[in-house]
Amino acid sequence: MTGFLRLQNEWTCDGTPLSGIAHTFGTPTHVYSAALLTERYRAYDAAFSDIRHRVHYAIKANATLAVVRHMRQLGAAGDANSGGELEVALRAGFSPAEVVFTGVGKTHAELERAVALDLAAINAESLGEVDRIAAIAQAQGRQARVALRINPDVDAGSHPHISTGSRITKFGVSLDDAPNMVMAMASKASLKVVGLHVHIGSQITSAEPLAKGAAVVADLARQLMANGIPLEHLDVGGGLGIEYQDSQPVLSPDAYAAALMPIVRSTGLTLLLEPGRWLVGPAGAIVTEVVDLKRRPDGKWFVIVDAGMTDLMRPALYGAFHRIEPVTPRPGEPILADIVGPVCETTDTLGVGRTVAPVEVGDLMVVRDTGAYGAVMASNYNRRPMAAEVLVESGAPRLIRRRQTVDDILQWDL
Repeated sequence: MTGFLRLQNEWTCDGTPLSGIAHTFGTPTHVYSAALLTERYRAYDAAFSDIRHRVHYAIKANATLAVVRHMRQLGAAGDANSGGELEVALRAGFSPAEVVFTGVGKTHAELERAVALDLAAINAESLGEVDRIAAIAQAQGRQARVALRINPDVDAGSHPHISTGSRITKFGVSLDDAPNMVMAMASKASLKVVGLHVHIGSQITSAEPLAKGAAVVADLARQLMANGIPLEHLDVGGGLGIEYQDSQPVLSPDAYAAALMPIVRSTGLTLLLEPGRWLVGPAGAIVTEVVDLKRRPDGKWFVIVDAGMTDLMRPALYGAFHRIEPVTPRPGEPILADIVGPVCETTDTLGVGRTVAPVEVGDLMVVRDTGAYGAVMASNYNRRPMAAEVLVESGAPRLIRRRQTVDDILQWDL
């Protein structure tokens, strides 16, 4: 009974009723299943057991400290995409040698910190960034461990806003430029070239684009090693998608591994993987309260809840779909409704044209599969305090991030 299940006509998390969590912690609240986080991490890690590998949890998917700490306790390494995420990784207990640092537009201060920490790798995004890393390392009297991010010009097949592997995106360097860049990097005394990195996007549901991206870096790695560059790893990023809608086709970790391992095994290099969404997405949900109902002239309803785009940005940002249901369904004829939030924007819509059981003001609803890119993308627009976060461990809910107050928000205003 791991994760979110309907038991005795009520949605639960690891057997704990969501109504009880809402009563104790209020709404809206992000709820996570520790058991499902554990189950999914172990399944992903086991899929690659036949090859030397490291699983670097992509902190950007969910950066709540307790969740990141849980991933570390399971044996994950870390993948940070900003200076802030780098500090989260350290506070969660990762050693610098367990962290790779990725991201376009790393600031000088972030690079100084990364070089000083002697991370597993800084994934460099451009020739200019390589030069800055080299200069900082030389000034610190260090040799920085660097990998080069390759843009393989591969279509991820997912939403354009979360696809990063085509030549028109801002990420990485072209395959044409990469060989000479790596040779130049290897010639700098303050740099140690340790690997190649590729990440083509997110919410990918077929093996083909992931295999294409891996093949590009594997071929380049063999070419570079033949020319005397002693690499240590291939970092193939993340991107594995999850089932947001019933019966949505997705790729299992076993199928992903079966497609990937024949491509990378012959390099002899350690395989680095950066899963995020697949690990944490289904392990989270938002419990929210109905605050109003409005009948539309066309007969459809607006069901207005106290969670909105400030708690879950994905639907407003790129039309993402999340299943939404009453926590305890009432009997009666289903209604056709748009599930909307309280934020003063028409785009503050969590679900459009949903057929749901009838609800009344005060009822609870659950927005499913929000463990990834939910709380981590929250904002204070309309001066709305950020929601509480709760982790259910062994059937007991624990507050892991308290609900923000208006005083918290205003403390920085002068």
